[in-house]
Amino acid sequence: MFPLRWLRKFAVAGLLLLLPFAAAAQNAGGITVLAAASLTNVMQDIATRYEAATGRKVAFSFAGSMILAKQIEASAGADMFISADTESMDYVDGKNFIARNTRTNLFGNSLVLIAPAGSKTALTIAPGFKLAEALNGGRLAMANTETVPAGRYGKAALTALGVWESVRTRLAEGEDVRGALAYVARGEAPLGIVYATDARIEPKVRVVGSFPTNSYPPIVYPAALTKGGKPEAMAFLTYLKGPEARSVLARAGFTALGK
Repeated sequence: MFPLRWLRKFAVAGLLLLLPFAAAAQNAGGITVLAAASLTNVMQDIATRYEAATGRKVAFSFAGSMILAKQIEASAGADMFISADTESMDYVDGKNFIARNTRTNLFGNSLVLIAPAGSKTALTIAPGFKLAEALNGGRLAMANTETVPAGRYGKAALTALGVWESVRTRLAEGEDVRGALAYVARGEAPLGIVYATDARIEPKVRVVGSFPTNSYPPIVYPAALTKGGKPEAMAFLTYLKGPEARSVLARAGFTALGK
């Protein structure tokens, strides 16, 4: 008999693999986009504007980038993939699942340290800063540091600053960056590492400080149509690079890349 926790993991994994099918079924007349969890709010805003301007519908499935990459590998049904890192996009590219000539880097982001809105914690993020002590017996909320871009970026930053070893056994790891954000918003973790854009949309957290941009690899969101993607998906990708979408992204805190 499998332990209950493993049965739950298998069930969740199975449901995640079905997400592209579910989204596609609900959106037979439009396109289906798999997008990083950190894009949830801004992409829904952009899609609403896009539909109003063009009459074309966009359905989304949001999750950690590598989870989405595995979905593309396991099933059909998605028209576009927007990742929060190049590694996940490279994975599907290497498997020949994307239309390579459509791949483009759309925008960037940055990392911040957050605390519950009512917290009085004050820290200056610098080499050797007292992060472990500031946890005061609690845990540091992060996205999974092995499989999720936000977690890997956060681990890289803490390693570069020389504090990773002091906190690596004291993590509350979320399935994606929004999970880490929720831990802090609910007061279940005294501190967390998320994207700056995530902190902006959650009133129950505050930013303690920003991580130096030279402490982690550049945060890049690449996008591409899948090999079997509908031609209409190219119109949405073009819209994402246009002035209206870029204006929405800028207000959300993302940094535009390319032309």
